[in-house]
Amino acid sequence: MLHYILKRLLLMIPTLFGVMLVTFMVTQFVPGGPVEQLIQQIQGQSTTGETTTSSGSPFYRGNAGLDKEKLDQLKKLYGFDKPAYKRFFIMMGNYITFDLGDSYFYRQSVMDLIISKLPVSISLGLWSFFIVYLSCIPLGIYKAVRDGSTIDVASSTVVLVGYAIPGFVLGVMLLVLFGGGSFWDVFPLRGLTSDNFDELSWFGKIKDYLWHVTLPVISLVVSSFAVMTMLTKNSFIEEIRKQYVLTARAKGLSETKVLYKHIFRNAMIPLVTSFPGAFIGAFFAGSLLIETIFSLDGLGFLGYESILKRDYPVVLGTLYLFTLLGLFAKLITDICYVLVDPRIQFDSAD
Repeated sequence: MLHYILKRLLLMIPTLFGVMLVTFMVTQFVPGGPVEQLIQQIQGQSTTGETTTSSGSPFYRGNAGLDKEKLDQLKKLYGFDKPAYKRFFIMMGNYITFDLGDSYFYRQSVMDLIISKLPVSISLGLWSFFIVYLSCIPLGIYKAVRDGSTIDVASSTVVLVGYAIPGFVLGVMLLVLFGGGSFWDVFPLRGLTSDNFDELSWFGKIKDYLWHVTLPVISLVVSSFAVMTMLTKNSFIEEIRKQYVLTARAKGLSETKVLYKHIFRNAMIPLVTSFPGAFIGAFFAGSLLIETIFSLDGLGFLGYESILKRDYPVVLGTLYLFTLLGLFAKLITDICYVLVDPRIQFDSAD
């Protein structure tokens, strides 16, 4: 197992390097970069790089009207005075020490920027993660044991209908119903906390926070219910039908012991594969549409805005960090495989 872990760690290096290289190359060919956008601001044009003639036809002005000396100064400001390959290797050298650079648009460290957006993402991600896992796994086991019953069919219908409704549509519906739209004014429209949050008692702060986070979390959770519930149910049904379960029952073991002593460990293997990645991802969950609907300033909105603004340090820095976390999550998943089922030996496949 140690040999396998070491090999996976070594493979992370070319994988991460390749992802960053491809993304960096793509950014070099995207029009309207940070230099062009700053020029547009200096010239009083729109940030989209377009203006309109009297006839109404758009055309791109680029760096028109700016002398070469000033243009060179702007390129040096953003580091574009160096060849692309040098910029790439300088960037990767900084990333090794987790120096993600400074944002062009926000004028602050990319790492500090990510940390400042984490409260929203963690609030949405962790609540969604725990609600889904703590609700769907027991429900899936219950449905598997009572497969084909009225409760099983009814619950399947409900979770599949929820799965069919996009999260942003559900969010709009919840705001209309419970956010002071056309019906009841129960929950707030925006933000994670109220304006007077600092003045509240500790109990009042908890209540205020939960009051704000309820609708966004519901919008995220509902669509995930069907996937996890049906995955759990199908996994347990597959194990229930195997020969060793019939043997255990023939020996006189109770259904509870058969379920939790023999079936549970084998049936949980598919669920374990998604657990580490989902848990790590919960800390960095970002949903642009949900954040926009509920006016939440999280990682989803940050990523979208950085792409529009051509804020390359934010785009590449967040990609590096999330790719690295994703690779480690996959490794942890494989380790969990072995912990759950000792029969799995990755070293034997070498």
